[in-house]
Amino acid sequence: MSAPISARDEVARLSDLRRYKILDTDPEQGFDDLTLLASHICQSPIALITLIDAERQWFKSRVGVSIIETPRELSFCARAIEQSDLFIIPDATKDERFKTHPFVVSEPKIRFYAGAPFRSASGQPLGTLCVIDCVPRQLTGEQLQALRALSRQVQAQLELRRNLSELKSALAERDNAEKERDKTMEELRQSLGHVQRLSGLIPACSTCRLDVTIPAEVNAISPVVDGVLQIAREMKCAEGYEDEVDLALREALVNAIVHGCDSDPSKKVECCVLCEGSSEIVIIVRDPGEGFMPEGVPNPITSENVYSTHGRGIYLINQLMDEVRFEARGSEIQMRKKSRSSNE
Repeated sequence: MSAPISARDEVARLSDLRRYKILDTDPEQGFDDLTLLASHICQSPIALITLIDAERQWFKSRVGVSIIETPRELSFCARAIEQSDLFIIPDATKDERFKTHPFVVSEPKIRFYAGAPFRSASGQPLGTLCVIDCVPRQLTGEQLQALRALSRQVQAQLELRRNLSELKSALAERDNAEKERDKTMEELRQSLGHVQRLSGLIPACSTCRLDVTIPAEVNAISPVVDGVLQIAREMKCAEGYEDEVDLALREALVNAIVHGCDSDPSKKVECCVLCEGSSEIVIIVRDPGEGFMPEGVPNPITSENVYSTHGRGIYLINQLMDEVRFEARGSEIQMRKKSRSSNE
């Protein structure tokens, strides 16, 4: 039974065909074996596995012809895919549909055609396994059954090929994901390594004291801050104010490195941490500089100092922490922060 393909069905059919990613691929033994079997069983000089594209008929496998495609309008198989079963032309010269066809009146002078359509997993017709002869003829019942069976094998081969391709893609995605995961884990291990080295300096006591010395380099700041925040979280100190502690400590360390050490990496900055009870954290930052007079630092929010480049860090620390003290002529800053629950 013939059922012409509607425009809507053609869109769905071509979409299914594209999913197999088989057009214009190299010959494959699995398909070539089926074409060869069809040629032998049906005793035909020409056998093809065809795929009907939008404007062409492309041969995935071929026996007896050298061309790899023809225009769709000249394709016998374009008619065959409209059938629910075999499409057979015993003598093309006596068939009103094909007797003036260019491949009938001239080379290769087709006389006999039998095509078995195969479909996608969703039922869309994709192409045919066909046999062709240059003399009029018929196939035996056994040959017809064999052609149907081989066509089903073409369909199975298509599904196997697609499944293998999808599996390969999935494995590649998994490998990429694992590489990204391993990269992330390594970055985390390195980050945790910094934190653990700092945590390892903490004596096992109830006040959870930390005393660490770092070179006067800005890239040494983040590991110290990470370690201090880990201590604060473990001891539940300054809960709810982790961001304030983070920013205040960074400002204090930057001031110690830039002003107390003149950004000289051969000089050292010391950071001490004390967690008092379960609510307060005290952070002390010391540098080897000559110090300064805190009361002499200009207030950066007054109109006369709004454009000044000095005093902003000290002002910010005072705003972020509950208590700020300067010792050793300003070369040591002590910062205290309570938890949110303590301030309520």
